[in-house]
Amino acid sequence: MDALEVVAGWPVDNAAVGVARVGPPDTTGRPAAVGPVDRPFAWASVTKPATALAVLVAVEEGSVSLDDPAGPAGATVRHLLAHASGLGPEGGPPLARPGTSRIYSNAGFEVLADLVAARTGMPFAHYLLQGVLEPLGMTGTTLDAGTPSAAAAGLSGPLRDLVALGRELAWPTLISPETHDAAVAVQFPGLGGVLPGFGRFDPCDWGLGVEIRGTKQPHWTGTANAASTFGHFGRSGSFLWIDPVAGLVCAGLSDRPFGLWAARAWPALADAVLAEWTRSRLRA
Repeated sequence: MDALEVVAGWPVDNAAVGVARVGPPDTTGRPAAVGPVDRPFAWASVTKPATALAVLVAVEEGSVSLDDPAGPAGATVRHLLAHASGLGPEGGPPLARPGTSRIYSNAGFEVLADLVAARTGMPFAHYLLQGVLEPLGMTGTTLDAGTPSAAAAGLSGPLRDLVALGRELAWPTLISPETHDAAVAVQFPGLGGVLPGFGRFDPCDWGLGVEIRGTKQPHWTGTANAASTFGHFGRSGSFLWIDPVAGLVCAGLSDRPFGLWAARAWPALADAVLAEWTRSRLRA
C-alpha cells in the first residue's frame, strides 16, 4: 500500500505500521506493512482492548457477567470497561457516580483483572495468555505483570501481533457475535468526558474497552474514518483502529511517545490509507 510510505517521514527512530482487511482469517490475505513487523514495542494503553477481550472471554465462559458489581458502589463490569464507573485515572475515591461521566481510568482495568483472577482462580496474566494471546497466535506479546497498571498498559509485542488483535476485534472468533456487537456499541450513550491528549467531548463515546470515534474532532483517527470506527491509542506511540465501514484494520507502533507529532501524523496516515483503499475498490 503506497499510503504507508508516509511513515518514513515520521519524526521517530523506528516505527512499524500495518493495514489489513476485515473478514474471516482465511479470506483476508497478508497485511500490508512497513517497518520492523517482528520487533517488540511497548503498547501502553493499547493493552486495554486486549484486557477487555480477556474479560469478554470470561463473560462467554460464565466466570463473570457484564452486570456483576465491580469497583465503586453501584458500578459493574460494564461500567469499568466503558470508563463510566466514576473511578479516577489512577484510583482513589470515586470522582463521580457510576454512569454519570466518562472518566478514563487505568485503575478500572486493574479492578477488572483482579476480578477475573478471583473468579477463574488464575493469575490474570495467565488468563490473558491462555484466553487471548495463544489462541490468536500472538506469540511475541507479553504482559509485564510486575508493573503498576499492567492490565491497563503492560503489554509489549510486535506489529504482527497487534494486527492479529485488530483482526479479532473486527471479526471475532473468541467471543460470540452478540458479545462483539455489545463491545463495539456505545455504552451509556451521551456521557461527556475527556479523551486524553485531545480534550473534552460531549458525548465522549466508548464501547467495552475500545473508544468509538463518533463525532469527536480533532481525533487521532482520520477525518475520513466512519463514526463507527473503534480502537485505542497509547502513550508509547501506539495505535489500533478498526473502521467497519471501510472494512480495514490499521495498527502502528513506534519508539517515540505520543505527542503533537502523532496527533498530526496518525490522522493524515488514516486519510491516506482510506483514500487509497477507496480508489482500489472503485477500480476493481
